[in-house]
Amino acid sequence: MNLKGKVAIVTGGSRGIGKGIAIELAKAGACVVINYKSNDMAAEKTMQEIREIGAYALKIKGDVSDYEFSKNLIKITVEKLGKIDILINNAGISKVGLFMDATPSEWDSILNVNLKGAINCSHNAIKEMIKQKSGSIINISSMWGNVGASCEVIYSASKGAINSFTKALAKELAPSNIRVNAIAPGVIDTEMNSWLTEDERESLVSEIPMMKFGEVEDVGMLVTFLASENSKYITGQIITIDGGMQ
Repeated sequence: MNLKGKVAIVTGGSRGIGKGIAIELAKAGACVVINYKSNDMAAEKTMQEIREIGAYALKIKGDVSDYEFSKNLIKITVEKLGKIDILINNAGISKVGLFMDATPSEWDSILNVNLKGAINCSHNAIKEMIKQKSGSIINISSMWGNVGASCEVIYSASKGAINSFTKALAKELAPSNIRVNAIAPGVIDTEMNSWLTEDERESLVSEIPMMKFGEVEDVGMLVTFLASENSKYITGQIITIDGGMQ
């Protein structure tokens, strides 16, 4: 895939899936803006790894659930790099537990980051993309947004909403040559799964037809494809990458 000359923003881009996406975009030649909320060390490390590839990287700290920050994220990107071609709405949080035990502040937090974060960034990015009559927005959903997960009810709801948001926005922006797609990962081997015991990992692996967790690179390569001209007729799709688990 060739993304040389393209400018990409990856929200939640310092660790896990976001980092994998940022690095794959950089390998394809894109200039990458890494957005992150708090972990300065992780953001710096990701930025340095991208620069070692020979690509350009910039880090911008802030919370995408805040509309004014999201507006500023796009503004700074355009001021420094001249445009935005690709927006990856990856920032997300989860909390495992029974819905009956969840508190309003917990579900507000999940919905604000997972759903409002994507809405905030997209709302500001499309104003620039419409000017240039091109762009690609890729929302990172989850297989639980497709089928729902016990003990992750609000997380599942937020990702299901992302899927509907993706399909609706794709229809609205298609005449402006802006494509909107979502990727719904299954179990990806990241820090988010570090709480699993060895027995729990083995049990989870046994439920996956391919008998292994996915890697962040798997998601990153799919993002790169969807952001490239190779997928120029693909929009409004929710693409699941889960090793056949569903």
